[in-house]
Amino acid sequence: MKKLSKVFLASLLAVGLTACSSNNGNDDNTLKVICTSNPHAEILNEAKPLLEEKGFTLEITESDDYYIQNRAVSEGEQDANYFQHVVFFENEKNDNEYKITNAGAIHLEPFGFYSKTVEDIKDLKEGATIVISDSVSDNGRILAILETAGLVKIDESVEKSQATISDIKENPKNLKFVEVKPEILTTAYENNEGDLVAINGNYAIQGGLNPVQDAVLLESTENNPYVNIVACQEGHENDEKIKALVEVLKSEEIQSFIQEKYQGSVIVAE
Repeated sequence: MKKLSKVFLASLLAVGLTACSSNNGNDDNTLKVICTSNPHAEILNEAKPLLEEKGFTLEITESDDYYIQNRAVSEGEQDANYFQHVVFFENEKNDNEYKITNAGAIHLEPFGFYSKTVEDIKDLKEGATIVISDSVSDNGRILAILETAGLVKIDESVEKSQATISDIKENPKNLKFVEVKPEILTTAYENNEGDLVAINGNYAIQGGLNPVQDAVLLESTENNPYVNIVACQEGHENDEKIKALVEVLKSEEIQSFIQEKYQGSVIVAE
């Protein structure tokens, strides 16, 4: 498995090691997938032998930078990526005009709020600081959880998934929000930089946290639109290797692995 630094991977994308407009430069039996470390890379590694049985060699590239992975697929550097939920995918595709498509829903990672000082969300103090992701697609998700908990009220004219801090209409506890890059949220938690820190499921797992056990406030999975997907370049969703990847990730073997390994911190998509 390859693990590339942001700078190095970005430079690869900039110069374009393969033809930018197509995945066809890759060996038809080699499947290149870029993903975040955990749980995505762990799941893909579990899927490797199953893909080999289907005649495909899986090459995994890890990067915890959310903002280069869709570009890598759109420009043909990678066959697919596996790291993002649907809302992030749609925002990235629309904002950057990426030529990518949703190849299949795989799992859900419940978003959680963590704290070194707050044991019960009811005890959250007036003027508390909440550290959140600076990703716009995460803002709406975070605010929806806080609204369900009765801590804020979002402008009703705004679609929940698109809401930002400026769309908060009621904030009875005068909560203060600090936005940071999603990949440093666990560091913010470890350094006790906020009364609450909202952490994406994959980063929580990488940081040794169990969302089900450790979160002070955990996102509901019912009717949740933030399912994680496999994305590929437009026009390649019916390629045999892409269909094989999605089929394997949805297989009984991988579903059982997810359920046993993550114990509710990662949930198989229906």
